[in-house]
Amino acid sequence: MTAVPDIAAVDLSDDASFRDGFPHGFFTWLRRNDPVHWHEPTAVTPDGEGFWVVSRYDDIMEVLRTPEIFSSNTGGARQGGGTTLKDERAAGKILNYSDDPHHRVLRGLVNKGFTTQAVGALEAELRRRANLLIDAFPVGQAFDFVSHFSRELPLQAICIVLGVPQEDRLRLCELIDQGLEADSPNVLAKEYFVQIMDYARGIIADKRHNPRDDILSKIVHARLDEEDGRALTDEELINFFVLLFPAGAETTRSAIGGGLRALIEHPEQLAMLRDDPGLVKSAGEEFVRWMTPSIYKRRTVTEDTTLAGTALQRGDKVSVWEMSANRDEAVFEDPFRFDITRRPNRHIGFGFGAHVCLGAGLARLEIKIAIEELLRRIAHFELAGPARWVPNNRLLGLRDLQLTVTMKEQAS
Repeated sequence: MTAVPDIAAVDLSDDASFRDGFPHGFFTWLRRNDPVHWHEPTAVTPDGEGFWVVSRYDDIMEVLRTPEIFSSNTGGARQGGGTTLKDERAAGKILNYSDDPHHRVLRGLVNKGFTTQAVGALEAELRRRANLLIDAFPVGQAFDFVSHFSRELPLQAICIVLGVPQEDRLRLCELIDQGLEADSPNVLAKEYFVQIMDYARGIIADKRHNPRDDILSKIVHARLDEEDGRALTDEELINFFVLLFPAGAETTRSAIGGGLRALIEHPEQLAMLRDDPGLVKSAGEEFVRWMTPSIYKRRTVTEDTTLAGTALQRGDKVSVWEMSANRDEAVFEDPFRFDITRRPNRHIGFGFGAHVCLGAGLARLEIKIAIEELLRRIAHFELAGPARWVPNNRLLGLRDLQLTVTMKEQAS
């Protein structure tokens, strides 16, 4: 096995390794020298087990295309599984921890809330809310763009979709933020995760007795399918909420905040986008490639196999790193160049295959609205300090982004 040079060695199970952003240097070395790399267990590795690290685009696509070999549920004699490095008891029960045919049934329940029609119906309201957020920018002084806009817009969107009362949204978002930043190798530290589950239990009980026109109400009162006509259990419903709320609130926040930062740092790209609004769609895709908010997924090997010439054993943990795939020199020309005109842009920032992001359409709409309204209202952006990153190895994004802005009405 190829040794990793000290300059590149990174403990990927340690959230502290991501305090300064994604370790691109390490993954560039892996793609070139050790594309299916064995990561030895460390003091903070979940379950005390090592795991495989897959870094190249084509190898990652092979894993995502073959769920019968690389399972989101379990494999071998393993009792737990899931998509994080830590084995989860919810494997096989929650949407992103399951395989077909159960996964298809669960996904079908949620898909109705994320249809093109359902997402499109939100545009006017989200655009209105985006402008209210811009109205509140403290013009003439530095402010945190993340808390004022890039966190808030996706948060309001997912609250609408799930039927979460607006007065509860900040409390929930703060719990997610605190969990992501806690000193823990898990996606959300346990104490915050438990509080989010407690909230979910309460809102689910409310939806049972007082259903409304929102996706969570529909899921609470749905039946699995014609053959299995039962309703979802409380545990299954809580798992749905704990999956959908953080995913909807956190990942788009990262794409919007990091994408705007990239535009400011590449003024020629910002000028190009101002001159040609038709570039908004491709700019949004580059935002997602550039940030790749969900940076890895985990799978479990169900049978002895090989990947890129490397032998894997039944029951092994395999992690696929989408951020690395989205910088793969074999797929993307000049991948470390931020380019809003990039075509083709075959990024996998929304995943791929059966587990492609449910909310991709909603995320694209939020990013589109953010770009259009920010550029329509603001004449000039200026960075007012270095960006700070959320130290989390699963959902990576900006903790804060200090800016000053000049509104167009001021400039004129």
